[in-house]
Amino acid sequence: MGLIDDLKGKAQELIGGNEEAIKDGIEKAGDFIDDKTGGKFAEQVDAVQDAASGFVENAGGEAPATDEAR
Repeated sequence: MGLIDDLKGKAQELIGGNEEAIKDGIEKAGDFIDDKTGGKFAEQVDAVQDAASGFVENAGGEAPATDEAR
């Protein structure tokens, strides 16, 4: 699981402190897709937006482990 832990740590570093801006970007991207498709895939887009925003909340909420903290 070393690779998974490494990727999770990198995601946490990138997200850390920027959760709201990232979630705002996710919302704007979904709205753009809805606009371009005439809302044809609105349900699927909303599901992806919710999942992505949930990931950002969960990943950003945990501080990444550093070598000093171990």
